[in-house]
Amino acid sequence: MELQYDLGVLGGGQLARMTIQAAQRMGLRCLSIDPGKSTPASQVSPAIVGPLADPQALAAVFSQCARVTLENEFVPASSIAKAIQMSGRDEGALIPTLDALATIQDKLTQRQRLHEAGVPTPRAVALQDDGAAAVSKIGFPMVLKARFGGYDGKGTRYARTPDELEQHRVLWSGGGWMAEDFVPFMRELAVMVWVTAKGEVGCFPTMETVQVNHVCDLVFPSESDGSKVAMAAALAMGGVGLFGVELFEAEDGAISVNEIAPRPHNTGHYSLDWGGVSQFEQHVRVVFGLEPAPVDGTPTAMANLLGQERVGDWRRGLVAAIAGDPGVHVHWYGKSEARPGRKMGHLNVAGLDASDRAKAARERFYAAWAGVPA
Repeated sequence: MELQYDLGVLGGGQLARMTIQAAQRMGLRCLSIDPGKSTPASQVSPAIVGPLADPQALAAVFSQCARVTLENEFVPASSIAKAIQMSGRDEGALIPTLDALATIQDKLTQRQRLHEAGVPTPRAVALQDDGAAAVSKIGFPMVLKARFGGYDGKGTRYARTPDELEQHRVLWSGGGWMAEDFVPFMRELAVMVWVTAKGEVGCFPTMETVQVNHVCDLVFPSESDGSKVAMAAALAMGGVGLFGVELFEAEDGAISVNEIAPRPHNTGHYSLDWGGVSQFEQHVRVVFGLEPAPVDGTPTAMANLLGQERVGDWRRGLVAAIAGDPGVHVHWYGKSEARPGRKMGHLNVAGLDASDRAKAARERFYAAWAGVPA
């Protein structure tokens, strides 16, 4: 079968855009699919407009692309399986594997797989019936999570008492939710891990992440090392490709897995400017069975740029951020609407005092974007 494209990406947001740009630098032809007509990915390569849960739309990607990967883990594994069948392709065209994707999509199954592999992670049980079984096993405080689809704090609630659990009943009583241990962590960590088709595993450095309103705000090199737990977690999923592993670190230094994403991840964006291979190029290498590149670079911090109210031309922010520090690198995603809290871009700063410089550059960006005089 002669295929028109080398790489297909399910999803058309910023992760697809940056994955495609990495692939294009390697000379690869790329295609994305997204329900939006004007997406970050469609600005840099051909794109199909179509629902991500529609097997027929997805089959159009598999029938044209040698390999297919994901921008997010929310495309139903069942829809992808049907699309592969409709296109006459082998399941090996998808990176990660269907099994790994299905496991990660269900947060309860993900937790169970980690426990089976002996990887430290919070206990979790299905939240169903009157909730008594979950209370008996987990107790209070507990975290309530939607098993499918939640991200950036969406689909997450906390119940510290029976009354709070009852207040959330309207959410979980219909099923599809789980209860898990509340982890009193000291800090949150993240590690980008890759697994090759041969089962070889490697990772980028451990980064510390700061969350604001459940959205990643700042990423910088950590003094802690979560690589051992992160690599074990990725291997436990049984997949191939790049995995973003989010971790908790407790006061006693114990590290456990929060969540896993089978794709490039926001916490790995620093790698675009750290002087070594980026997470996106490494992902493309693994997808095509190429040798992973050595991982080495300068300590780098990343600050997210979120949509703000009453702003003007974002280029004013670009000028201000860089003018105050030539070492700042701004990445803008090309989204049409800057809704408050929406990830619009990020900036990276490498070298000394990277975190402080990244925060200062972001303040200059926001002020200039809003038209505030320097």
